[in-house]
Amino acid sequence: MKLRVDYRASLSLVGSILKYLAVPLCFPLLVALYYGETVVPFAVTIPLTVVLGAGLERLDPDPDIRAREGFLMVGLTWLSVAVVGAVPYLIEAHGIPPAVAPVRPASTLGNPANALFESMSGFTTTGATVLGEISFDAHTRGIMMWRQLTQWLGGMGIVVLAVAILPELSVGGAQLMDAEAPGPGIEKLTPRIAETARALWGAYIGFTVLEAALLYGLFLLGIDPNLTLYNAVAHALTTMPTGGFSPEARSIEALSAAAQWIIIPFMVAAGVNFALFWHALTGDPRHVFEDTEFRSYVGVMAALTALLSVLLFTGAGFTASAPADGTFDAAYLGEVSGIIVGQVEPTLRHAAFQVVAIVTTTGYASIDFNAWSTPAKYVLLFAMFIGGSAGSTGGSVKVVRWYVIVKSVRRELYTTAHPEAVRPVRLAGRALDERAIRGIYAFTLLYLVIFFVATGLLFLDGVRHGQTLTLLETMAAAASTLGNVGPGFGVAGPMGSYLGFSNAAKLFMVALMWIGRLEILPVLVLLTPEYWRR
Repeated sequence: MKLRVDYRASLSLVGSILKYLAVPLCFPLLVALYYGETVVPFAVTIPLTVVLGAGLERLDPDPDIRAREGFLMVGLTWLSVAVVGAVPYLIEAHGIPPAVAPVRPASTLGNPANALFESMSGFTTTGATVLGEISFDAHTRGIMMWRQLTQWLGGMGIVVLAVAILPELSVGGAQLMDAEAPGPGIEKLTPRIAETARALWGAYIGFTVLEAALLYGLFLLGIDPNLTLYNAVAHALTTMPTGGFSPEARSIEALSAAAQWIIIPFMVAAGVNFALFWHALTGDPRHVFEDTEFRSYVGVMAALTALLSVLLFTGAGFTASAPADGTFDAAYLGEVSGIIVGQVEPTLRHAAFQVVAIVTTTGYASIDFNAWSTPAKYVLLFAMFIGGSAGSTGGSVKVVRWYVIVKSVRRELYTTAHPEAVRPVRLAGRALDERAIRGIYAFTLLYLVIFFVATGLLFLDGVRHGQTLTLLETMAAAASTLGNVGPGFGVAGPMGSYLGFSNAAKLFMVALMWIGRLEILPVLVLLTPEYWRR
């Protein structure tokens, strides 16, 4: 039986991307040189990547990419970069002679399953970690910067970046971006798809630079001594891709309130369809606020923030009460002012921060929400299934899909009462094709089925290995890895890690992160016999 897929063409283009992965690997190498650290992990990985990529390129010097080859190429690319991205972790863990680097605590990334988990979590912008200790005593600044950089590269998309800069991918670029795009699809902003890719990456880079400058400004003003230039850049690199890796052990809790308020709008922006920013910058800012998905996205986050604030306020125990004589003297006003500063502002900030971080799948933590009440945790679990906008760097189901599902359910209720009525489902004033609606239902059903199956398998694996995981903790672990959210509850909470899971469970979650980032269908289609048969 002849294969219907030209796998040589797909592997050749995977090789092109791997070869150029050596370029971003130079950045953490320079960071290591600046801080006087060992460069061995990168000095070994860079030539290895170039040789491997060049070898794969030779399989087909003139590849022809169609839809089938595009699916295979995108799926293999994300697996390949995750494997290559794990190599520096493994080398740092047990491949550097003591004479080259000072003795450090034993790294948890010496385990290949852990190294692959951390790398896949980085490139898919999941933000789940298996680091036993997050500090510069345990890991070099170069390795930690590589950890941040993997998320930034994966945020807008490895293949979207390749389409923007590699001429050999521009012909089949539309198919490749459709296969990789986080959401129902990327709007073609310019006549040439390569120009669209460059426009998206231009906005992405601009937001990253702006956030780094604002965060570093807090350091220069003496407001936040933790936001050195290194930390400002590191957090900017993991905010815009909605990644959530932080060089701080306690995530964003280690930063000031001012830094947290600055990061919130950048997380919101990262969850917005980047095409809207292109429209705003080209003279049509009203397009942003008239966009149905954008209004739904902001409305959902506002509603969840209000609900979570009420739940947190309920447990805050406010003590101020109006004076019996009805006079509001200076002492009483001072008490109320103290409550606002000491309780109201932090409560609103943490509620807004965590809702935005979870909905956009950034996964940062401004506080250990493991200590929150069970109802508050269920609000965050619900938020894990919402996701950002189509065409954003966010993961999970996406707001636009939920919007279409709600509209189509309302349509069904209406046509049940009025059988003769013809009522199309509209999005942004345009009637949606029924095939697109079926596709949204198929994706959402598959997503939920995989989530429930993953929850059951992780729970059973925990029982088999003697882990005392609650159902909520297991559900959160499955939802976080499949939706590329990051932190869960319990041992995998915001200040914990996934290190306690078995190697089998971690490799299973690697697969969940992979198929979640590629939105399930491009991966599952590779498993169907019809895809391969001529």
